[in-house]
Amino acid sequence: MAPLDDAKPVATPDEEGTAAPAAGRFLKAIYVYEVPVRVWHWVNALAIMVLSVTGYLIANPLPTMPGEASANFLMGYIRFVHFAAAYIFAVGFIGRLYWAFAGNHHARQLFRFPFWDRHWWGELFLEARWYLFLERKPKLYVGHNPLAQFAMFWAIAVGSVFMIVTGFALYSEGAGQGSWQDRLFGWVIPLFGQSMDVHTWHHLGMWAILLFVIVHVYAAVREDIMSRQSIISTMISGVRTFKDTEAPADEEHERPVKKAARVG
Repeated sequence: MAPLDDAKPVATPDEEGTAAPAAGRFLKAIYVYEVPVRVWHWVNALAIMVLSVTGYLIANPLPTMPGEASANFLMGYIRFVHFAAAYIFAVGFIGRLYWAFAGNHHARQLFRFPFWDRHWWGELFLEARWYLFLERKPKLYVGHNPLAQFAMFWAIAVGSVFMIVTGFALYSEGAGQGSWQDRLFGWVIPLFGQSMDVHTWHHLGMWAILLFVIVHVYAAVREDIMSRQSIISTMISGVRTFKDTEAPADEEHERPVKKAARVG
């Protein structure tokens, strides 16, 4: 996850594969995110949206519907959708955890927090200065930059575990004593104090993740425009492109999609 700004400019290979002089604008494409990571990303994003909307309605129920109670099952359907999305969210997280070991080194960044790496902390604060418009030029990374890695570790990796544990603890109350939900997560409620306490923390966790999503979308769009590297399209194609920039310093372990091509 070395920065790119200390590398030499990208040379444009000719038909024989030799490097042409660095001139004009350049485009470099590197395959970063594998298919399972990209599929999980979008399924997880959809699950978070569904869980947030239905979770908010569960915490703030709709007004009483007219007619017989037996003719209205709206909140029941909302709860069912919430539970279904929760299972998808949990199973997807387990699959993503597996792929952190089975996939490439970029797949492991979500679960990696290099707490003792002083250089990593220095790069993190430099990225924070860039996002605060205190730096004129960003450092470019093939994978996640340190600030993004920090945010995703706490909001997605740790946050997902917290939401799964507290969510299934609440679900175990309806599933009943002796259910697998109760056996695995029933200890959470007395740990927090009571059911309502777990509900409150679960609800706050939802708002924390939603706040991260808002900042995440803003940062992705901002970096696409200002740092001249692909962010949004990379999570669709898996390919990171660097435009008008220098060669990645950490590309010796990367798989380029094609030879670098001159643009214009």
